Amino acid sequence: MSELDRLVAELCPDGVEYAAIKDVCSDLLVGGDLPQNFSKGQKLPSEEFPYPIYSNGTEESALYGYTESYRIEKEAITISARGTIGFHAIRSGKFTPIVRLITLIADESKITTKFLNYALSVVGLEGVTTGIPSLTLPMLKKYKIPIPPLAIQREIVRILDNFTELTAELTAELTARKKQYEYYRKLLFVLSGVQRVPLRDVATMLRGDYVTKENTTRGEIPVILGGQEPAYYCDKNNHVGEAIVISRSGAYAGFVSYWNEPIFVTDGFVLETKYGMSMKYLYFYLKSIQEELHQTKRGGGVPHVRGDEIMLLKIPVPSPEEQARIVAILDKFDALTTDIGAGLPAEIAARKKQYEYYRDKLLTFERKETEA
Repeated sequence: MSELDRLVAELCPDGVEYAAIKDVCSDLLVGGDLPQNFSKGQKLPSEEFPYPIYSNGTEESALYGYTESYRIEKEAITISARGTIGFHAIRSGKFTPIVRLITLIADESKITTKFLNYALSVVGLEGVTTGIPSLTLPMLKKYKIPIPPLAIQREIVRILDNFTELTAELTAELTARKKQYEYYRKLLFVLSGVQRVPLRDVATMLRGDYVTKENTTRGEIPVILGGQEPAYYCDKNNHVGEAIVISRSGAYAGFVSYWNEPIFVTDGFVLETKYGMSMKYLYFYLKSIQEELHQTKRGGGVPHVRGDEIMLLKIPVPSPEEQARIVAILDKFDALTTDIGAGLPAEIAARKKQYEYYRDKLLTFERKETEA
């Protein structure tokens, strides 16, 4: 029997009570107007503006700036009421919440802040659908969550914290490996004494065919339209085998991708290599100058890149053996950092699914029969 099973059997053998969020919080409040004195976009505190301002958004975008005063000084949970509706996070230290944000302060005699934060993940926080979608404070107050004894709450938090810490460690490792990959991708193409020739000498370029989702039949062939991922899938292809695709227009104009399966390219260019040039080698080289390709975009409305300009790019052409050596090194980094079927991305995805499974299981209790 696990420690959690023992605690449940001892402390709540007849089930667990459920309570409305309003009944387990010492305070619930909505964000106010922006302070008069604040520094928008400042990502680090200063002596003049030491207290963070939070608005709606994910962890990366919620920080709005810093101010000289604060509204909350206890550990609290903030919940996005607009935009990223339902996104919640624990905030420690003094801070100021502004509009489109709801703040909860747990009544620690009934529920711990961490347990409340985990419980919010499984109640399905939703906003009203009329007008601008939003989550209101009266709506939030009515959501019910399980309130097991504090000892059980702490054990559940301990278990779930272990899962989140493992995922955080894997994510940090993935970030480090991506930086390492970018470093070696650039370093390996510093080839002294190697001839550089125009891309047109080592590859041919084909233009994608115009197609729309409406005039295609759904299938399993990825349609490459101009983004970083397939736009949709259809039942026909216009290219089979290895190919490099460069997005022609839109926000990702110049984006380079590698394919070795049937595809349908529409708003993009397809590169096929000539004898003596490895497709994977050319792909990795073009990825090493990805930012330069993005910077060749033209046009004020819908930006685009020009095929004739791309074909003038100078490409280093080492021996086939050296090309193969570089590809072997970069293939390993690529699989480790980007392959969703293997490597770190796959392991992170598996850990997240495992965490969600156990989170839902651990936060589902048999209700007491007396529960109204």
